[in-house]
Amino acid sequence: MSEGSFDWQAFLGRWQDEWVPSDDEADEADEEAEEGPGEGPRRLGVPGASEAAIAAAEARLGRRLPPSYRGFLAASNGWQVDQSAGIYRLGGAEDVDWFGDPFDMTPMYEENLGENPRREDVLMAGMWTRALRLETDSDMSHALLDPGDTDEDGEWALYVYQGWGGEYPERYASFHAYMEDMYRGFHGDRAAQPGFVNATTRAQDAHVEEARRLALRGRYEEAVPLLEDAGSFGRPHSHVLLQQIRQFLAPNGRQDYGMLVGDPRYLSEFLPVQALDPGRGTWRPGGDDHWLGMIAARGVPRETAEALVGAVRDGTHRYAPVGAWGRAVARARDEARWGATDAAWRTLRAGLPEWETTGPSLIAPVGLLADPYLGPLITPERGAELLATPRSGERGPAPAPVPGLDPPGLVWITEPDGYQPSFSGYRCVWVEDASPDRLPALLGGEGAALGGPVNLRMTPHHRRDRRGLDDAEPWEDRATVSVGRTAEGWAFAFDGESHLVGDRLDSPAAAASATGRAVVVWNDPRREDPDSDRSAFHLSVAEQGRELYAFTVRDTGTERSGAIPEALDPTRLFRPEDTPLANERRFLTALHTELNLSLPRFALARGALHTFPTRSWTRAPRKGESYAYIGFRRHRG
Repeated sequence: MSEGSFDWQAFLGRWQDEWVPSDDEADEADEEAEEGPGEGPRRLGVPGASEAAIAAAEARLGRRLPPSYRGFLAASNGWQVDQSAGIYRLGGAEDVDWFGDPFDMTPMYEENLGENPRREDVLMAGMWTRALRLETDSDMSHALLDPGDTDEDGEWALYVYQGWGGEYPERYASFHAYMEDMYRGFHGDRAAQPGFVNATTRAQDAHVEEARRLALRGRYEEAVPLLEDAGSFGRPHSHVLLQQIRQFLAPNGRQDYGMLVGDPRYLSEFLPVQALDPGRGTWRPGGDDHWLGMIAARGVPRETAEALVGAVRDGTHRYAPVGAWGRAVARARDEARWGATDAAWRTLRAGLPEWETTGPSLIAPVGLLADPYLGPLITPERGAELLATPRSGERGPAPAPVPGLDPPGLVWITEPDGYQPSFSGYRCVWVEDASPDRLPALLGGEGAALGGPVNLRMTPHHRRDRRGLDDAEPWEDRATVSVGRTAEGWAFAFDGESHLVGDRLDSPAAAASATGRAVVVWNDPRREDPDSDRSAFHLSVAEQGRELYAFTVRDTGTERSGAIPEALDPTRLFRPEDTPLANERRFLTALHTELNLSLPRFALARGALHTFPTRSWTRAPRKGESYAYIGFRRHRG
């Protein structure tokens, strides 16, 4: 940046014209006014220094000053910064001098460099002895220009060090960058004051409105820089609009929507998202009471917030907008709750143009993220697709659809999906021509029923629904299974954390086939080492309550019964010369090809499905048989 490329006179003149006292300064001014007449409007600057005065300062310092600082001095030989950063006044050409590290900061910063320090850390460590001090009035803070940290335009980096803060100095690329930031901070400190209106605030508010329209047209990437700029001036709506964009680009992140959670226009969208952390049991000081009190202070009745946290916690909360968008949400939820997450996303995508904003602070269906079935569907890629979709009456081109996330078949079980590792041990029951909600009656214990939505892989063990498991006999091997429907129409019950395939296996295939064909697969979870020769697989197929065929392949050999189809013959599928992983993939491929079996990867790895506890997959020990189990008990010292 050349000396003449920035109009300091216009910039500082605008700052002076727009200056009004902050709320705190206004209170002090009122007190002074009661004591006597004041001095009139505060002058932030002074007449500029002459070229001779600037040259004299450079001769005294032995260095030519950086361009933007020279231009500033020529426009105003000092400035009342008056900011919360701790710097109150910048001196003129005759005031600045070398800092000289009076507090001996250099050794401390050099000690922290380590063996392979970053360039910026080395520069900061050496800055203290060579920096130029600019401030003449501050709160234990210093504005330091560093001639050792320069750019291609000859600008020196400026560091603000707050001596009372105990933190690293804040770096600005140049004096110009520092003053721009201070000007924005001046605006931000006064943005909430009703009378603070000027050309800058009007221009920034126009940018916010333009960004809002762009976002609703799906052009969110163009909206982001406008909102970021307006946000640096503290303009209303800019922060919350930017939050919503960031929320969908990083759906697992957390955003705080402040007082808007109590606004009736936005409550159904923002408040459920705020309740996700306490609803999921995320620890916070004071627990639920602290959160409930905080939300009550934002205008939400405590009983409303308490009921919402409970609904989020037990999976009964529903995002339920009205109109055409609400109908699409309801259809998508019914698809997602049984595992058809790709279909559910297509339904949401088709209905999204019908979504309507309820006020100027809302540009996206944020409440969708709090729905126990639909929230997990929103990946960063789908979040970006949602943001790129025109909605709320705005028009624009539709974005390219994000590809589906569910591969066909079953081989995916052996492969990581980028978010979750592969399932090393699993068991599953498929039932043909049955509704998933019938499975508890076919497979569960007495009184078994579907529980609320949960992802067993992403939920801590102690927080899972353990009903029907804690009273199990020591020899029993019950499973908490996730329930859904495959793309081919089979109902399934899947356990991705199964135990060993024991000698007393009691396949549930016959019981599950009371209404039609049922298939049971159980894979031993001992595939930690792909080169290991240890493995165990079980398959049983039944129809109308009668087992048709079955086999169990172990390290010691194969047990088989019934007329096993040639395509599923274990001698064909499990080859001694191959690894257990290769055999498993051949087995899973045959199940898909011959029996038309599949499972929804996304729903099982990252989604939320109904669960229930099954009956035991192992029979009771017979006379003369023995078994062992291990228990753990916590002892307090």
